[in-house]
Amino acid sequence: MTIDPGPAPDVTAPRVVVAGGHSAGHIEPAMNLADALRRLEPTAEITALGTVRGLDTTLVPARGYPLELIPPVPLPRRLNRALLRTPGRLRAAVRAAGAVLDRTRAEVVVGFGGYVAVPAYLAARGRRLPIVVHEANARAGVANRLAARMTPYVFTAAPGVRLPHTVPVGIPLRPALTGLDRPALRDAARKRFGLRPDGPVLLVTGGSQGARTINAAVSGAAAALRAAGVQVLHITGSQHVVEVPAGEPGEPPYVVVRYVDQMRDAYATADLAICRSGAMTCAELAAAGLPAVYVPLPGRGGEQRLNAKAVVAAGGALLIDDADLDPAWIAATLIPVLTDPERIAAMTARATVAAVPDAGAVLARHVLAAIARRRAAR
Repeated sequence: MTIDPGPAPDVTAPRVVVAGGHSAGHIEPAMNLADALRRLEPTAEITALGTVRGLDTTLVPARGYPLELIPPVPLPRRLNRALLRTPGRLRAAVRAAGAVLDRTRAEVVVGFGGYVAVPAYLAARGRRLPIVVHEANARAGVANRLAARMTPYVFTAAPGVRLPHTVPVGIPLRPALTGLDRPALRDAARKRFGLRPDGPVLLVTGGSQGARTINAAVSGAAAALRAAGVQVLHITGSQHVVEVPAGEPGEPPYVVVRYVDQMRDAYATADLAICRSGAMTCAELAAAGLPAVYVPLPGRGGEQRLNAKAVVAAGGALLIDDADLDPAWIAATLIPVLTDPERIAAMTARATVAAVPDAGAVLARHVLAAIARRRAAR
């Protein structure tokens, strides 16, 4: 009996595995790179590694890419029982990652840090596959500090990251954000959210983990914001509930939504944002040219404060410590800035200082070059 082997595999198509699981800050740039690769090489075969522990099973399938799950291996930062169990868990995760690399016949692993990256890096090294590292934060995480010793292909969002032989390229973003014309979309975007076409709008992104301070401070200042003529679009996220007293007839709207599927519309409504300073957030706001008040998440070695350093120094953003943010600060400091058109115009002009609109294409070309070198050497 003859068995039909099916169509022959396309040996010319680049075969890429991206490892950027768990959090949106790792997944989004990985998916944006995948999109950039597809734009350059439509036949590219791209597989994402992830875990059931994070947002992988939601965000990756929504972008249309195959997802392979491996056991999560968080790296404890202190001596405890979890640390003692780490070697065994890591071996299991490396085996699982290696099985994916073998099954997909991967030619390169592109890692963005996080739980998934270390097993992928180690499995790739064991198979002598090229490893491409992208570090989005100003202070590199444990996974990428390890991987940077294994490969010459190390790319960062900005200069000055303490990793060997880095090349700054920016953070891969969606084209909808890198080509965003906020003034052109402003009226339609405001209408979508029930905001007025005129008057300042404050965008609040309080949906991230640990954003309770932002949610409480801004909602607590609702009366002061309305009195100053400020409209608010407050994105709370699915894990948070924000209750704002109803305003009087004729007062500026304070709109609370749990989720926005097209962030470009939210950015287009606003004159100023208040948010955490994760690497992706900073990159998106820079691309959109939207000034911000950044509230770095405390801890984590101060990486979020470093992410916002360049735009704050340039005058395109303000920075306030989490412990100092409250309704009184909103009333005394934020409202005078937001209601000063000249100040907002000056901040808007400086907000793009760290923008790198073609980062996805640049990183994609480096990934394809790594594959080409591997093929030429075989």
